[in-house]
Amino acid sequence: MSKPTERQEVHVPVESSQDNAVDLLHQATGLSKQRIKSAMTRGAVWLTRGKKTQRLRRAKRTLAEDDEVHLYYDEKILAEAPTEPTLLADIGGYSVWRKPYGLRSQGSKWGDHCTVARWAEQHLQPERPAFTVHRLDRAASGLLLVAHSKSMAAELSRLFGEREIEKRYRAVVVGDLSQGPAFIQVEEPIDEKEAISEVSFRQLSADGERSLVDIRIETGRKHQIRRHLAALGHPVCGDRLYGEAAEGSMDLQLTAYLLAFHCPVNDERVEYRLPAEWIPEFS
Repeated sequence: MSKPTERQEVHVPVESSQDNAVDLLHQATGLSKQRIKSAMTRGAVWLTRGKKTQRLRRAKRTLAEDDEVHLYYDEKILAEAPTEPTLLADIGGYSVWRKPYGLRSQGSKWGDHCTVARWAEQHLQPERPAFTVHRLDRAASGLLLVAHSKSMAAELSRLFGEREIEKRYRAVVVGDLSQGPAFIQVEEPIDEKEAISEVSFRQLSADGERSLVDIRIETGRKHQIRRHLAALGHPVCGDRLYGEAAEGSMDLQLTAYLLAFHCPVNDERVEYRLPAEWIPEFS
């Protein structure tokens, strides 16, 4: 038995159908069975059977010879408590949520308990599976779609991939944009891929040090809006990665406030918009 550590990764072959995942991982890691069960419910335990690997959440699931059980244990990650998202619409085949700052769009091999999709699986009635179809940065807030079947996930992913979903964002950025053009189109590639952001000036803060802007994106590259605004010399306020915000300063001032598309469930054009209290404005 290994000595428990705060972070460890183990891969244990299953030698018999009588083996139990919790027992195997307990013997391999020295972690208590209760901790392993907790990690299992939080998405940190995986099962490989043949060519397929998926999360293993049920401690009593029957194993088979030649399976392999994996544990990705990180005390810090597993100790995180999810910030509650807000359900804005439940269409059955998909749901629409307001993701707050700090909640993740998707999990990792180390867990998925702090994601919108996992929250949806655990709290929606009737219960149903949940699939992530697009992402928001952990530090951003705003609208997120969650699909509830593989076919719906594929359809929504297609709509995003073919740019048939209109996405609008509101951001508070560093500096004065009031003296330049009211509309700026940024076409700077990201990671050698096409990336297009349309930035519209809305308002200057009373102190003249911040600007409120709307952003419409044609593409959805990683950190696209943050990188494009930083390239303009006006990083998003609270951006610790591409701006100069210090740890402990304000949260990232970037909000996805509108999604519009042709609904694959009701076969009609729909528009989802955040309530006004969650959309940044200067008073």
